[in-house]
Amino acid sequence: MSLLKRSAVVAAAAGLLTLAFAGPASAHVTVNPSTATAGGYAKVSFRVPNESDSASTTKLEVNLPAGQPIASVSVKPIPGWTAVAVKSKLATPIKSHDTEITEAVSKITWTAAKGSEIKPGEFQEFDVSMGALPESGQLIFKALQTYSDGNVVRWIDEPTTDGTEPDSPAPVLTIVPAAAAGTAQRCIRDRAGLIAGLLALVLAGLAYAKASRKPEQAATVTEKPAAS
Repeated sequence: MSLLKRSAVVAAAAGLLTLAFAGPASAHVTVNPSTATAGGYAKVSFRVPNESDSASTTKLEVNLPAGQPIASVSVKPIPGWTAVAVKSKLATPIKSHDTEITEAVSKITWTAAKGSEIKPGEFQEFDVSMGALPESGQLIFKALQTYSDGNVVRWIDEPTTDGTEPDSPAPVLTIVPAAAAGTAQRCIRDRAGLIAGLLALVLAGLAYAKASRKPEQAATVTEKPAAS
């Protein structure tokens, strides 16, 4: 195999590897993962990219859906940020472990200390543990992102009926049955296996190309005439 062909093989494998790693482009506030198992507990991360070229993100406010109260909500501390969870009275109490819950967290606000803001070109993740989750449907978390210049971006648009993305989409957590969640996990593992295989292919191609060049380079060396 010529050096040109070997390079083409390696380049093609590298391209496939890049596609395998690539995910959907996103510049708005999202919840990750985007799915969770029905009736269970989940740890989700609200991922907040800074979209401004000149201002930093200083505050994030996430509103939990009032019509789908969650009995247990807790936040993970983030150095340099203060989290405040506000509870509201429920119109209809809910049950949790045989206990009647009359109020639930309705809003979480994270505020940055000076020097801890999300700067241009950066992002931050805000982790929340919550449960038990509803048995079906979606949880829509309307979020407000505040910048140091006073600008407030309202990520509050609900999903459209035709599948197109709205201008300022709210983070959405889709609730899936346990069986579907298991299938999703298998897909993730399969994708990880594909990525590992492609990476091994790229490394093997590079090693082969390097090994094949050595004899070619040696063949170009000419012997010096013996001294008379």
